[in-house]
Parts: sequence; C-alpha cells; structure tokens
Amino acid sequence: MTNNIPIIAEQTETGNLGVYHLKRFWSSVLALRQGKKLDNKNEAHLNYLLVNALGLGWEQTYQYLFHTAPSFHEFEEWIISTTGGVDKIQIDRINAAIAGSEYPKEINERIKSIEETAPVLTEEDLQFWNENGYVILHNAVPQESREAAVRAIHDFIGASPDDPESWYKPNDHGIMLQYFQNPAFSINRNSPRIHKAFAQLWGTADLWVSTDRCGFNVPEREGFKFRGPDLHWDVSIQTPIPFGTQGILYLTDTKPEQGAFTCVPGFQNRIDEWVKSLPPDINPHQQDLHALGSKPIAGNAGDLVIWHHALPHGSRPNRSDKPRIVQYINMYPTKIEVQEVWK
Repeated sequence: MTNNIPIIAEQTETGNLGVYHLKRFWSSVLALRQGKKLDNKNEAHLNYLLVNALGLGWEQTYQYLFHTAPSFHEFEEWIISTTGGVDKIQIDRINAAIAGSEYPKEINERIKSIEETAPVLTEEDLQFWNENGYVILHNAVPQESREAAVRAIHDFIGASPDDPESWYKPNDHGIMLQYFQNPAFSINRNSPRIHKAFAQLWGTADLWVSTDRCGFNVPEREGFKFRGPDLHWDVSIQTPIPFGTQGILYLTDTKPEQGAFTCVPGFQNRIDEWVKSLPPDINPHQQDLHALGSKPIAGNAGDLVIWHHALPHGSRPNRSDKPRIVQYINMYPTKIEVQEVWK
C-alpha cells in the first residue's frame, strides 16, 4: 500500500466480491489510518452492519486493516480466507439494504417465516423486559451446537475442562476472546428462537445478527484476579438514549458467583433522570455503578440473556471452581437512530 491517502470510494463501487459499500469502508479506514479525519458518523452503523453481515468480527477487521494496510484486492482475499466465502444471497441482501431495493426472495421468505413463528417470549417475559430491561430466553440454541462451541473455545485457547492449570495461560485479551469464525458459532447466531426473541423486542424480523466474540472468565485464585470489564456502557449515554439491545449466550451452566453477567435492572427507565441529576463536572462513567443496584444474572447452559443497552452491565469476579464460557450474540435492524454506538 502506498503512503497516498486513498480516495473514498462510492457506495456502489465494488471489487471481485461485488459487495456494495465494502470498498468505501476499506478506503475510509485506510484514510483514517493515515490521519485523515472523516465525518462519517452517519455511516458508522452501516459499517458495523456490513462487517457483521460478511461474517467478520469488528475488532478482527479493524485490526487487520490498521496493521496490514492491504490493497482492496488483498482485503477481499482476506475476507474469503477468513470466513470461507460469503453466500451470494447474503451479498444480495447487503446490496439491497444499501441501495434501498427489494431483498432477494429467499431473504423475504426467511423473514416472513420468523414473523409467522409463534412467540418465544411470553407476555410475562415482555412485561419483565419493560420493567427490568433484560430478559432470559431459555433453550435458545441446539444442545449440539452449544457443546460444539464449548469444545471450539477450549481448543482455541488450548484449555481442557478437566485441567484447571490450562485455564490460566497468559493472554492480552482478558476474558474476551477474539474468536469469531466457527461453524458452531454460526449455528448459534442463526438460531430461529434467538431471531424470534429479538424480533419481538424490535418489532420487526428484518434483523441482522452480529458476528461477535466469545468469553472465558476463569475463577480467581492467588496471583490471578479478575481483569474486567466491570460495569460500563457500550453506547453513548447522552440522553435520550435510543432503543438498542445486546445479548450473551451461556454455553455452560452459570451460577451468580461464577462471574455471571451483571447489570442494573430497570435502569433504562431511570437513566435520563440519573444523568441529569449529576453535577456538570462529574463523569458518569466514573461513578460507583454497583451502588445503583447491580445484580448477577445466573443461567443454564443454552440460556440467552438479552438486555437494553442503556443498562450498566459487565462481568464480575468468578469465585466458583469453573470458568464462565459464553458467546455474545445481538441482532438489530438496518436503520437505527444514530449515536456513537459502534467502536
């Protein structure tokens, strides 16, 4: 790659993969890498959607582009080698979403089938969601893919479920694993039950699924303390905060003391008032968020916890004798109210 700042491509300019917006995204990131400031806030969500829809992790893709500065051809080849190739129907859907045109027939049929599926969240679940800002979907994924995902994570980090010493190998990622592509992960992401649950919360089945990370939170012991993340937000808390979701899939049974997902239930209903009550010179992110009423959310293997992204949330120290093993899964529509959400 030369030192010249690349020209920002048009959305419909494509390469060998024929994906709209991909060359624009590549050229924008490389321009940013070379110091050109871009006013692309309105494209932030579209960039995130594009990367997810191609089966790539956001951090994974950004690190590759920033560290390698590939040519566009090299970037497309990396996408193919990393994902194993992108389905043509998925490319057609991406292009239709960007162009504002009709989806392929297969995509419309898939969306319709989810819309017509019986609800997986009950009226009581939805009432609980409205009050607490989170809900648990039980038996969210097939047992086979859940167990396969656990094996894949063990293999990825070189750990054995029966050898605690193998859990503590040095790493630079804490409890978050930069591991995105595995057939079991894909099966879990494409679970019809998960799709239906998010469709009920968003009010539409026309949703995209995130290609997100996994988590391996090991028990604390002498010389190894919890490294976070503690309670935080992944969204700007400039009020009013638009609707948004996040999700975590328990791949193994998880007790409250096992580093369980932790949040402040119901805070989506009072965050506006809380933010306004703070003095102007106070940083909301540096407050004792646990004092707001944090609670660990236990779950069984296969449970998916979905939460409103206005909730302070995070992990907690694992004070059991087993790791907490999870996969992060979220879904969202093509268009959302723009904020500084995606990093």
